[in-house]
Amino acid sequence: MRFGQGDNADSGTVEDRRGFPGGRLGMAGGGLGLVGAILVVLVRALGGDVSVDDGSTRGPSPRPAGPGTSASQTRTSSASLGGSCEGVTSATDQGKFITCVETNVQSFWRDELAKSHQSYEVSKLVLFTDRTQSACGTASAATGPFYCPPDGKVYLDLGFFQQLTTRLGATGGDFAEAYVVAHEYGHHIQDLLGTEKRVHAQMSRNPEERNALSVRVELQADCYAGVWGHSAFGAGKVSRDEIAQALDAASAVGDDRIQKQARGRVNPETFTHGSSADRQKWFNAGMTSGDPNACNTLGRD
Repeated sequence: MRFGQGDNADSGTVEDRRGFPGGRLGMAGGGLGLVGAILVVLVRALGGDVSVDDGSTRGPSPRPAGPGTSASQTRTSSASLGGSCEGVTSATDQGKFITCVETNVQSFWRDELAKSHQSYEVSKLVLFTDRTQSACGTASAATGPFYCPPDGKVYLDLGFFQQLTTRLGATGGDFAEAYVVAHEYGHHIQDLLGTEKRVHAQMSRNPEERNALSVRVELQADCYAGVWGHSAFGAGKVSRDEIAQALDAASAVGDDRIQKQARGRVNPETFTHGSSADRQKWFNAGMTSGDPNACNTLGRD
């Protein structure tokens, strides 16, 4: 992925808590449900009663600053993540690269929503090490990246990207990392559009449909990531070869692939994020069309 002149990162949209692990290991909301999903599958295989509670399925609530956001836990070096993105890659400066992606993604959605006269609310990206506090509970590296509706923030431990390649077998690359960020901001768009609230209400009325609805929410976030990717490709920031990186990452985090790796068999009824094929399909649907309306995985939504 290539950033050029005129591409800048907004450090004001990032809380850099790296180096400030806090709190005990606990449950947090989800997004991609990646490494954490492996652990859940293993517990289920042992007969445990574990549910994957994705942040996108939580009911609406006010957005306080949330625990763990005090100055003592936010590094003063966040400013170093801002400024020109020209020539920045994950290999040269991963934190800066992710900030550049986050800024670009949010700028895209601000403009996209404006086309339909809808306002965009900035969602801060929280970079952390090992664990930190969120309004959804304790965020840990084991849960993978996630979006938390109660505080409207995206949480990401950069060490996850190593897990994506070494443990989940993805080829990696800049655009694969960008896909992960864009997916989480897809959940933010669902929150802003009221999708999160409607799906939560459906889950409350029909608990037996919880997993199926969760899958549809996740696939829509994949599609929204592709919609942003379409724009990035059109702007010359992404090559056709790099698109394969994101498709491979989407495949690596499919429920069927993770379950097969964890316990040697697949149970579609327990899927919460979608199969590898479906995740690739919906990312590609957004990538090909560039149209959010092509992401209607929820029927009437």
